[in-house]
Amino acid sequence: MVAKVLHPHFLKEEEYALPPLGLLPVLAENKISPDMKAVVDMTNRLKADLNHMLLEHKQIVGTLKNLTEAARVEGKDEFIHFADNLILHAQTEEEVLYPASILVGEYLKLKLE
Repeated sequence: MVAKVLHPHFLKEEEYALPPLGLLPVLAENKISPDMKAVVDMTNRLKADLNHMLLEHKQIVGTLKNLTEAARVEGKDEFIHFADNLILHAQTEEEVLYPASILVGEYLKLKLE
């Protein structure tokens, strides 16, 4: 059940939510090029889809909490640890990675004008 909820979300992250972060080392050196416009398109898409991505996180966390409860009943601590790590990962994406990705796009918009 967890994989069914995670897979489509992970595809979106791989397609447009997280790739802009790969430019951070280059941007820190103030190396900007016109071909980075594609990253702006990705971050625009992330901004447009952000509420849906956050809703998916709520669904994922709900599924992981169900997994945690079942794992507690079964005494499967490794599944509890797995679920807790994924919940923390989702929180990190919401608080750090998604906003940083959006900022990459906003910074590029300013620099490419």
